[in-house]
Amino acid sequence: MVTDSPTFRTAQDTDAEAVAALVQLAYRGEESRSGWTTEADLLRGQRTDAGQVRQRLARPGTQVLLLCAADGALLGCCELTGPTPGQGTPGQAYFGLFSIRPGHQGEGLGRLLLAEAERRAVTELGCSTMELTVITQRAELIAWYLRRGYRRTGERRPFPYGDERFGVPLRDDLELEVLTKVLAPSG
Repeated sequence: MVTDSPTFRTAQDTDAEAVAALVQLAYRGEESRSGWTTEADLLRGQRTDAGQVRQRLARPGTQVLLLCAADGALLGCCELTGPTPGQGTPGQAYFGLFSIRPGHQGEGLGRLLLAEAERRAVTELGCSTMELTVITQRAELIAWYLRRGYRRTGERRPFPYGDERFGVPLRDDLELEVLTKVLAPSG
């Protein structure tokens, strides 16, 4: 268990390697199986790389939020993107790249990180809703989000088959389900 109060900070370009390694650890390969967020039975290969993380960090309106132990060790991360002029739905943030170190999953850190991302979406990005996508076969992860107030929209998006930057699918029926949540205003 994490006994010290974890802290949040916004990732910098110098954090890209560590963020990419954490995301890979949480979702792909044998080590990911020690946590419950593994996608190892659905996809192999990379989930992201440092270059993709740097691209995210350079996007206007995007931040990668880090959850760190008291000693500075990286425990979790997520991407939070607000709508930019001409892109996205006004007032809606996007949540992605959500990862918690497998040895610390189930300790409440994911809830803590998600709550901080939602708070920042409201207070820093001025958003009133949050959107995320989950691979439809990830029923346990979808259920986790539903318990936290997210709702199914009925919208499905195609999985990016043929783009190995997102992994090599082990099945031919992958797609992404869109979930949203109305965020409570601060105050």
